[in-house]
Amino acid sequence: MLKIGSQAPKFKLESSNGEQFSSDEIKDKFTVIVFYPKNNTPG
Repeated sequence: MLKIGSQAPKFKLESSNGEQFSSDEIKDKFTVIVFYPKNNTPG
């Protein structure tokens, strides 16, 4: 688990429109990333 104020590890993922997104695109910018479970799943 990350601590408040620490840097997130580098990552790459596919966006909802199929394009690749890299954490390098938001480097040195204040960013909030929210993860949530898939719709209609427990959790």
